[in-house]
Amino acid sequence: MATPAHAQSGATAPSSQSAEPEEAQASRSLRIDPYIEANTIANWQITPGDDVLTYTQLAVGVDGSVQGRNTGGAISLRYERNFAHQSDGADSDTLTGLARGYVSLVPRVLTLEAGALASRTSVDGSGRSIIAPLAADDLTTQTYSVYAGPNLQTRVQDIDISADYRIGYTRVEGPDFLTFAGDPVDIFDESVSHSASARAGTQPGWGGLPVGLGVGAGFYQEDISNLDQRVRDAFVRGDVTVPVTPTLAVVFGAGYEDVEVSSRDVLRDADGDPILGTDGRLITDEASPRVIAYEADGLIWDVGVVWRPSSRTELQATFGHRYDSETFYGSFTWQPDRRSSFGLGVYDSIQGFGGRLNNALAALPTDFSVVRDPVTGDITGCVNSLDGLGCLDGALGSVRSSVFRGRGVVASYTYDFGRTVAGIGAGYDRRRFIGAPGTILELADGIVDESVFVSANLAGPLARGNYSLNGYANWFDSGASSLGDAFAVGASAAYSERVWRNLSARAAVALTMVDLEAAPDTFLTASALLGLRYDF
Repeated sequence: MATPAHAQSGATAPSSQSAEPEEAQASRSLRIDPYIEANTIANWQITPGDDVLTYTQLAVGVDGSVQGRNTGGAISLRYERNFAHQSDGADSDTLTGLARGYVSLVPRVLTLEAGALASRTSVDGSGRSIIAPLAADDLTTQTYSVYAGPNLQTRVQDIDISADYRIGYTRVEGPDFLTFAGDPVDIFDESVSHSASARAGTQPGWGGLPVGLGVGAGFYQEDISNLDQRVRDAFVRGDVTVPVTPTLAVVFGAGYEDVEVSSRDVLRDADGDPILGTDGRLITDEASPRVIAYEADGLIWDVGVVWRPSSRTELQATFGHRYDSETFYGSFTWQPDRRSSFGLGVYDSIQGFGGRLNNALAALPTDFSVVRDPVTGDITGCVNSLDGLGCLDGALGSVRSSVFRGRGVVASYTYDFGRTVAGIGAGYDRRRFIGAPGTILELADGIVDESVFVSANLAGPLARGNYSLNGYANWFDSGASSLGDAFAVGASAAYSERVWRNLSARAAVALTMVDLEAAPDTFLTASALLGLRYDF
């Protein structure tokens, strides 16, 4: 979403493009690593019950990256098919992946960037999303998200000009079980979002002035298919940059913003009951009038600091008034040395699930390695990178369709020991949902969902092979009091060793616990994998 902070600083080139000298970038090259796998998996549900299911898993995937003078990007894509050996098991197939990259159409002036995500999680009727062990298709949901757009940075005489545009699409595919015995649920379907901003500004010293001046504007719109929800946000603003020291500046900004959230009502039968579609989602009454759920227009202002003591450290922190209340957002990146990187982001915006996920994708670096569960192959939500912030978990915590005001913080740290890499990520996400009065979404109005996550990973060489250790914990508190909170924690270990040329043998074990307040039992599952992998 184009926030006043974005308009203040203008569009910026991807971090991997600007963090290194051109000579270092030019020395990098293309890397593509396709592979195929054949595995045997055993899942033991320890509690409740005592069931063991086994599967044959066939998978194909590719990991790749390109880093050069005018291009940068990374991708990890995997497709797998699981064949159940028992009659009470079920076959399933899954596509998971993460990609982020850019290409300079006009070097140092015009850049095109894009990103995409395919993720699998387990989602219940409250909209909470939990990483779960291998499960059948009728117990999981798939999330797909993609965005693309150009960034412009140039100078006309002494005026710095920046502009950007981004279009995004997000879809959540869920099974019919989300109807939960016919009760209406609020699970996101799909959305299209547009975001644009532009700014023109001067540096301190221009025209003999001791301060820098800037003027900018931005627009955001997200159209959500569920009940034809729409978010519109437009603003204009000016800002003044006051240098305090060569590395520290204070920025004052003010302007006008107009925000509106609206939707239509659900289609109802003759008795006035909501009508559900075949997928369990509410059907929109296209003939119903559009109802305003939230609107705010008027003065916005903020004051912030920008601190850049070196090319490896940058802090931006802003406090102000927006959405008829106080707001705070910012970022901090720190690279103590060439082997480590820390990133932190604080956000505050009004948007839907799709727009929030697109923003999280766009904040990822363009040079990373994806962390996957060694048994299921699922993306755990964080990446390892020396170029900045690398976690998505907060964005995937809740998949309610309702528009929300989202506030939160996310942080990640990566350390590269050489052949061994370690990473940790953590975050907090709070969403207060917005529903139009007189419509069925009024039931969600004011509900607050909160989620906390932490994940860690370690990988490197061991004996004649390689090992990896992964762990995560997710806590989710549903605003629907009847459902309560949920807690999920998991750990896994894997080892692989080359047996002949590019053929390697693999072994992995994992333990997962899910504790739902609304369920009488804790779900505890152990998994194990044995298999072969061939890297081309």
